[in-house]
Amino acid sequence: MLLSMTGYGSAEVSTPQYNIKIEVKSLNSKFLDVILRSPRELADKELEIRGLIGQYLKRGKVNFSIEIQPTESAEPNVHINEALFNAYYSKYLELANGSSANTDEIFKLALQSPEVISSNDAVEFLAWDQVKSAIISALEKCNEFRAHEGKVLEEKFLEYVSLIREGLKQVSDQDVHRVELIRERLQAGLEDIKEKVQVDQNRFEQELIYYIEKLDITEEKVRLAKHLDHLEEVMGHTESEGKKMGFISQEIGREINTIGAKANDAVIQRAVVHMKDELEKIKEQSSNIL
Repeated sequence: MLLSMTGYGSAEVSTPQYNIKIEVKSLNSKFLDVILRSPRELADKELEIRGLIGQYLKRGKVNFSIEIQPTESAEPNVHINEALFNAYYSKYLELANGSSANTDEIFKLALQSPEVISSNDAVEFLAWDQVKSAIISALEKCNEFRAHEGKVLEEKFLEYVSLIREGLKQVSDQDVHRVELIRERLQAGLEDIKEKVQVDQNRFEQELIYYIEKLDITEEKVRLAKHLDHLEEVMGHTESEGKKMGFISQEIGREINTIGAKANDAVIQRAVVHMKDELEKIKEQSSNIL
């Protein structure tokens, strides 16, 4: 089963105090590349969150975000350290009186001093198990999206492979006539020069056989067919193997190029161009397979 690296999933958790929204988007990448945006209240859980992402998504460029918003009915989650405020206020007032400075802004200054006002961590009001469950739900939905996209890609791959097989059949059909055409062309050229030079017929036949063997594409045709079979086999595996498909595509391209280089035939060259075109589509799409 093929899985695309393109995916999307989301999940939400709500409590009387907070709404938590989780969103995950993924695109193709050679490795797992995670961009994680989460509130500071979950900073101590970042490694565990990244571990879950790697466990479920394996590979791809992943944008993962967690947003925590207070509900309209939630009481302000603010704490004022009165003892610290009084200490700041007294000290500022003492300094102001000692220098005959204006004391009008001392209350505001003390209130804004470091650590006087703080907000309690949202995770105190929300069990981590609930957040973790929502994270897993979003990741599973992302994988469901990937599976759907992978099914679409698989149908395209099978179509491309089928078209390459058609091109290979055209090559095979023409190859039967190609060798005879080469022989006739060389024989005709020999007839043109027979009156001018002396030709050893036996030596000519030997050279002709050697030349035709150099142009033989039987092995390339067999290997190309096997590579196409292997590609279809990999697509049917239970686990998606995009990298392996990329390697097989390279081997397919090598055989097609060799056939083109050896062909010396216009009909086969046209089939080779057609096969190359379909192979480029496979290469382009396989880069998005997990």
